[in-house]
Amino acid sequence: MKEKVVLAYSGGLDTTAVIPWLKETFDYEVICCCIDCGQGEELDGLDERAKLSGASKLYIEDIVDEFCDEYIVPCVQANAIYENKYLLGTSMARPVIAKRLVEIARKENAVAICHGATGKGNDQIRFELAIKALAPDIKIIAPWRMTDLWQMQSREDEIEYCKQHGIDLPFSHDSSYSRDRNLWHISHEGLELEDPSLEPNFEHMLVLGVTPEKAPDEGEYVTMTFEQGIPKSINGEEMKVSDIIRKLNQLGGKHGIGIVDIVENRVVGMKSRGVYETPGGTILMEAHQQLEELVLDRDTYRTKKDMGALLSQIVYEGKWFTPLREAVQAFIEKTQECVTGEVKFKLYKGNIIKAGTTSPYSLYSESLASFTTGDLYDHNDASGFINLFGLPLKVRAMKELERKNTK
Repeated sequence: MKEKVVLAYSGGLDTTAVIPWLKETFDYEVICCCIDCGQGEELDGLDERAKLSGASKLYIEDIVDEFCDEYIVPCVQANAIYENKYLLGTSMARPVIAKRLVEIARKENAVAICHGATGKGNDQIRFELAIKALAPDIKIIAPWRMTDLWQMQSREDEIEYCKQHGIDLPFSHDSSYSRDRNLWHISHEGLELEDPSLEPNFEHMLVLGVTPEKAPDEGEYVTMTFEQGIPKSINGEEMKVSDIIRKLNQLGGKHGIGIVDIVENRVVGMKSRGVYETPGGTILMEAHQQLEELVLDRDTYRTKKDMGALLSQIVYEGKWFTPLREAVQAFIEKTQECVTGEVKFKLYKGNIIKAGTTSPYSLYSESLASFTTGDLYDHNDASGFINLFGLPLKVRAMKELERKNTK
């Protein structure tokens, strides 16, 4: 029997061309595995396409709820945002995809896992670090880095290669953006975005929503509840996390929420530009943040901000399956014990406007915050506090003055 390879399969031209290439180059039996993280209609017709291309089997694995509950939720709880803008849509999905690829490889007794990520991007790192952490004995094949064996350099080359191997599918000489989509977001790269001096062609680009200019002229109020940092309901209707994200995607897309144009620093050292649509994720992150600022004390809030930034770096760099990620997540989960309550906000032309937050664990005291003097606060106490708090500044200034006077 031939040895088996599990191919991370999307049904697109790149991974379709990889199927005959793997068979021809390594004499493998090819097991295709398409991981459904919420790509929607992109999965239609894949079974027939994979078989026609020479695969012996196709798995279509629905991991949407696992993706939401075990990968998205921890990042929302941490407010993990890479370089202050990127909500980690692709980064969060890669480890759970790799995990399922490994599970299928074990089930099929495959000797290798193949992915179609290029040698310039972050995904090769994310896939391979996850596979190494979960299955160090399984070989990894990355065709785009095997330049002595992989001779195709363009879509035209791939289309011709497929035709030579009896695969005559309706692939076009594509001139669209390079996209990655899952339930959390959709990313766009290529075309005019490769020149950072050019404005994005949003009319041609957007998939999940509209620009703020085209959003309704009237705002829409939304109410959400959280329990221990986990979203539970929208407008009084309880839902699982995946359905909450779907609903928020619809609301956010309608009101032009969550469109960002980013020049980010890739792990491999280069800068890249992309436009990300994350309508539901942007709302969910903001709603969670609004609740946290009401219930977390100052020191915890400050430290959690640093840990969230660290988690964003860990996830972006593909280090999900590491002791460091587990330790940071454990800290984050501890901070979420009191993140329970209700958040109300208004969506209006790209904005999420706070409209009231309540929690049984609120640390806000109206009597302390008001201008009247309450029992817990004596204005005169501030004098001594300021003297002590400012003592290092005063001592330094006095010493500077002494040095100047002795010159």
